[in-house]
Amino acid sequence: MSDVVVDASALLAWLGRETGWEKVEQAFTDKNCKISTVNLSELIAKVAERIHDHDEIAAMISALPIEVVPFDMQHAFTAGKLRNVTRAIGLSLGDRACLALATTLNAVALTADRPWFSLDIGIQIECIR
Repeated sequence: MSDVVVDASALLAWLGRETGWEKVEQAFTDKNCKISTVNLSELIAKVAERIHDHDEIAAMISALPIEVVPFDMQHAFTAGKLRNVTRAIGLSLGDRACLALATTLNAVALTADRPWFSLDIGIQIECIR
């Protein structure tokens, strides 16, 4: 079973049953899904805009079929080095954290953000839409 690193945008689509959510669901079934703690923080921030009960958010997050990977020194260096390559398409630190984790794991990066397709950084990028 191969690894896939899921971006917050893809998980938000899955949670909201938005266009492409089925691809995320399939990844949960077929792959070892992982998320960086940076992207998990993004997800929690977005969910907290709609749900104000912290216990409910915690329960929702802990029920996700995904492994949470701490953002470490290697990820920080990789994300930092990606800044020059991704600046032109406006990628955030969160985007680069996802790409950094996928790079260090040699995994597929799964996102809802189509601009990522223009990147050539040595990993496979899949868009759910």
